[in-house]
Amino acid sequence: MTALEWCKSSYSGNDGPECVEVAISPAAIHIRDSKNKDGARLTVSGGTWTEFLAFAQRASQP
Repeated sequence: MTALEWCKSSYSGNDGPECVEVAISPAAIHIRDSKNKDGARLTVSGGTWTEFLAFAQRASQP
């Protein structure tokens, strides 16, 4: 298995405690807490991730 390449959002500050990292693989999207890199991970399908991003964008609009 190829190692995952983790990315942090540009909206996340370098000193804030509320950061998540995301890695994309051919079969799934992987999400983890940036403070606990060896901790639990959430894995979702690409479709679920797309739906989540659309929801987050709608929810952030006034």
